[in-house]
Amino acid sequence: MLNRFVIAAAAIVMTTPLAMAGPIDSACVRSDRARGNAPLCGCIQQVANQTLSRSDQRQAAQFFREPHRAQEVRTSKSDADNAFWARYRNFAAQSERLCR
Repeated sequence: MLNRFVIAAAAIVMTTPLAMAGPIDSACVRSDRARGNAPLCGCIQQVANQTLSRSDQRQAAQFFREPHRAQEVRTSKSDADNAFWARYRNFAAQSERLCR
């Protein structure tokens, strides 16, 4: 099991330069927190490509521009927002694990 994670992480890191910029990558590169760290942002985009739909990626990209929006979605009572938040938490956990 650990070997699968190591292989997956290596594949993401190795293919990051080849990735097309997506909504997460674009928002990340422009954010103050990433400070233009293109390799990190590219890795996060690769994880997003594997875990989130394009629609989810566009919604998550808003969090870079409007961090308070994440809090609104997290605390929402909407079933759609709750389902998105579960997918987003999975994406965030995998990004933290694979994109150091």
